[in-house]
Amino acid sequence: MKKSNRLTLFIFIAMVLGILTGYIVNVSYSETYGGGTQQMITDNSTHGGLTGYIAGLNTGRGKTGDATIQKFADNISILTDIFLRLVKMIIAPLVFSTLVVGVAKLGDIKAVGRIGGKTMLWFISATFISLFLGLILVNIMQPGHSLNLPLPDSHASSGVTAASMTLKGFFQHVFPDSVVSAMAHNEILQIVVFALFFGVATAAIGSAGDVVVKFMDSVAHIMLKVTGYVMNFAPFAVFGAMAAIISQKGLGILLTYGKFIGQFYVGLAALWIVLALAGFIVLGSRVFTLLGLVKDPLLLAFSTASSEAAYPRTMEELEKFGCDKRIVSFVLPLGYSFNLDGSMMYMTFASLFIAQAYNMHLGIEQQISMLLVLMITSKGIAGVPRASLVVIAGTLSMFDIPEAGLLLLLGVDHLLDMGRSATNVIGNAMATAVVSKWENSLTPVPEAQLKEV
Repeated sequence: MKKSNRLTLFIFIAMVLGILTGYIVNVSYSETYGGGTQQMITDNSTHGGLTGYIAGLNTGRGKTGDATIQKFADNISILTDIFLRLVKMIIAPLVFSTLVVGVAKLGDIKAVGRIGGKTMLWFISATFISLFLGLILVNIMQPGHSLNLPLPDSHASSGVTAASMTLKGFFQHVFPDSVVSAMAHNEILQIVVFALFFGVATAAIGSAGDVVVKFMDSVAHIMLKVTGYVMNFAPFAVFGAMAAIISQKGLGILLTYGKFIGQFYVGLAALWIVLALAGFIVLGSRVFTLLGLVKDPLLLAFSTASSEAAYPRTMEELEKFGCDKRIVSFVLPLGYSFNLDGSMMYMTFASLFIAQAYNMHLGIEQQISMLLVLMITSKGIAGVPRASLVVIAGTLSMFDIPEAGLLLLLGVDHLLDMGRSATNVIGNAMATAVVSKWENSLTPVPEAQLKEV
């Protein structure tokens, strides 16, 4: 069996085993300490919808059961934490080295500007489509309409700090005041900005910069080798992530939030179709080869709820697909700040879901205004923890929607983030392949490799 297919199989097995382990722990301690999951379902039928779930959390299993399950989740999630820390260890040197080499080999700033312009054209278009699709679907499905929740106290808080909406705050996030600090905190966008300057300057000094390009090229290859070692730990991380979330939330959470989760994933499926169609227009039938190649990064991003975890493998698979290494190293890092398609769709979907839950009607003008606000405020915040919720919190306050409504989402945000992360990966992979095609830098995939996909 091909090595990458073995990894996919191991990740899938780990995900199933993690779900089973988490379920066993959840049921065992719920039955021992007060029937948390069953009580949650009972309260759901009594109180109705999401309020029933919240009531079930408050009256379900006892404190001892909760503490035991929390301890299990904390301990088992160490596996996931180790993996994600190792991935973050790779990201900064990998992005910097590959981007410097790519920009330096492009030769001049005109080529950088041309490719950058095409990249941003795709990113802006994809962002608008993702936000607009979320807006349309939430209006059609009306996932929050049946909740009929009373408006919360004006002082109630969700515990999520709203994103800064200022122009100054945006540019402070984009441009680094210290490249060391940017690398230490994995601020991808800031690393990209510095790498662009460094790469252009390296190309500008001519042959004197060749030694730097060769060194950075060697660093990039070394980091890709390190990536291979780190990826061997992925199944353990997936097992830990799934066991932790299911042990804490239980499968009962899928019953309570089933409609909302299901409708959101229908929306993501629709977005996948739109992205695939857009890719088909540019790439033709090769888009199916691309989807086959990125199955490992997709599964990894889904199971760990982290787009970053899939970054190194996505880069490798795009190069196998025939994308120019220089374009991959240029477009993909930018995509992690400017092209988070799954997160974009979630922002309009979740914001209007909360408004519907409180029976707040937003006219089409307000909804379009919200879409435009989200297009601007969502850029460059990929390094912010729970970035989607942070941006949504700021957007809610702008439109006088109760921020406390985020509490309705916090319980299942991890489950939703799994789908968002996988969609972000496919969106960035598609963008990189399309820009490579536009630049006439997409080489054919060998026939033998096509049979392996």
